[in-house]
Amino acid sequence: MHYKIADVNDIGGIFTLHSKYQIDSIAPEDKKDGFVTTAFSKEQLREIIEKEQGIFVAIDEGEVVAYVMSASWQYWSPWPIFAQMMENLPNLSYLGQTLSVHNSYQYGPVCVDKRMRGNGVLEKLFDFALESMQKRYPILVTFINKINPRSYAAHVRMGLEVICEFQFNGNNYYELVFDTSKKLRDSEFGVAVHRST
Repeated sequence: MHYKIADVNDIGGIFTLHSKYQIDSIAPEDKKDGFVTTAFSKEQLREIIEKEQGIFVAIDEGEVVAYVMSASWQYWSPWPIFAQMMENLPNLSYLGQTLSVHNSYQYGPVCVDKRMRGNGVLEKLFDFALESMQKRYPILVTFINKINPRSYAAHVRMGLEVICEFQFNGNNYYELVFDTSKKLRDSEFGVAVHRST
């Protein structure tokens, strides 16, 4: 398994994986095990790669088997759900700071191929992405649909904390935060994944 910052040559593999688990196209039998809410075009994937270096991928035998997206609020602002989250940032505080577009970034979506789940790929990819993003922002922010309990359980187990709940388009979401100066304590494997100083 190889972890890297995605480049434009990975767009096809990311898009294939994304389409497989996006809520509008996922197979009904797979939805209970998690899904991706946000839809993307290949052009939008190219933009996040070129402007933000904001997709982190796990490659297995030449295939993209997982990705984590992480980017500035500026990148996410065209999507209405992110615009709503941005508007609410000043009402939230974490680590003794009022949240803003300057001290936080939006993490996710995240997608792991179902055959790779449960073996630490998400945790390793999360930490790999965090190493890059912590140089720019002290606080990670994300959201999880309440009808996606697998993703919620995985991220809470990894140490993300619920900071608030919100509604958008008739759906209910958890909003979560994480201190980017930390690394995961991988409780599933009973080992501490390295911490930054």
